[in-house]
Amino acid sequence: MKKLKIADGIHMLTMNVKDILFEGIWKIANGVTLNSYIVQGEKTAIIDGVIGWDGVPETLYRNLEEIGVEPQNIDYLIVNHMEPDHSGWISNFRKIKDDFKIVCTDKAARILASFYGEDKIKIVKEGDTLDLGKGKILSFHPVPNVHWPDTMYTYEKGTKTLFSCDMFGAFGRMGEHCFDDELTPEEIDFFEVEGIRYFSNVMATFTPSLKKAVEKAKTMEINIIAPGHGPVYRKNPQKIIDDYVRFSQYADGAGKNEVTILWGSMYGMTAKAVDCVEKILQREGVKYNKLEMPLESESTMVASVFKSAGIIIAAPTYEYKLFPPVAAALNELGRKKITGKAAFRLGSFGWSGGAEKELHEIMERNRMNWDFVESVEFEGAPKEEDLNKVEAGVLKLLEKMKEKIVE
Repeated sequence: MKKLKIADGIHMLTMNVKDILFEGIWKIANGVTLNSYIVQGEKTAIIDGVIGWDGVPETLYRNLEEIGVEPQNIDYLIVNHMEPDHSGWISNFRKIKDDFKIVCTDKAARILASFYGEDKIKIVKEGDTLDLGKGKILSFHPVPNVHWPDTMYTYEKGTKTLFSCDMFGAFGRMGEHCFDDELTPEEIDFFEVEGIRYFSNVMATFTPSLKKAVEKAKTMEINIIAPGHGPVYRKNPQKIIDDYVRFSQYADGAGKNEVTILWGSMYGMTAKAVDCVEKILQREGVKYNKLEMPLESESTMVASVFKSAGIIIAAPTYEYKLFPPVAAALNELGRKKITGKAAFRLGSFGWSGGAEKELHEIMERNRMNWDFVESVEFEGAPKEEDLNKVEAGVLKLLEKMKEKIVE
């Protein structure tokens, strides 16, 4: 766990976590940071205390003492979001100090009671304030469904610091550099990728609510954005706000100038057409991501489709329906409400078709509203005339996706 001063009277404690499934679902190969913040006036508040993932919660208390904060002197625990990666240490802390007060929204209070049996709670609503003394005044601003209904921003007026919890966060472990003005070009690229993975895996379902949260942030005078995961933005907080605007556009069908090939093949017939697709994309100079299902993780698949302006679905008919691993991937994309993508589907069949029908059922059931080029199906291995149709479909897709490109 690292200790960093981010402003006068405000410190961050941050720790890297790896080898976990985030929320018990999402594989995060590059780990994630957990950030807590301490605000000191005459009274002391800790914002989003992190659980001791290393199995030693006392690590947190020792680090507090090293920045001059006795755990027994903490007056308030600000819970921006009730998910246990931000609140899981509450019960342990009660054993050390029993008279601190939790500050949270009314919806968080209900979950605190059910998770931890807590009742020493100060419920806050939009614009409520907490004066810690010495010029440190916190205000509270609910941003529901980012990505739980209990979530809020906490804002420190003197330093103009926004403690945004999961909003404006990213997957990925941090090394020596924890501030935006310290990041190398390679680290900037790294957190671009991990930010997209984080948004698409965790947040995309709630994109309409995230848009509202972005608009609320725009009404504030912000010098620093301090999220619960990922770097702190102190030089250019507008960058991560702009990134989140762009990510929300990806959820609505926009994307980078690249194609994701989401494919599967039983006996190599559809794979022959995928080889053809690759050659066309290489010839046209278009970046592409080739994801064979079910070999790719859902985390990678969702992030790749999310950020691409064009999607090629290459999957055969299987038992009168769409090849199951690809159908499962599309259903997950539908559950994440990734809508409006430009797309093209191709695939083989044997004694009967049926994949196309299920594809349309998935799109309609999930209200995905993808903009499809006419599909190409072929019996058995693709013939030359089939590959010509595939080429025509790919070229139409590339034309269609031009209007969706947002870098």
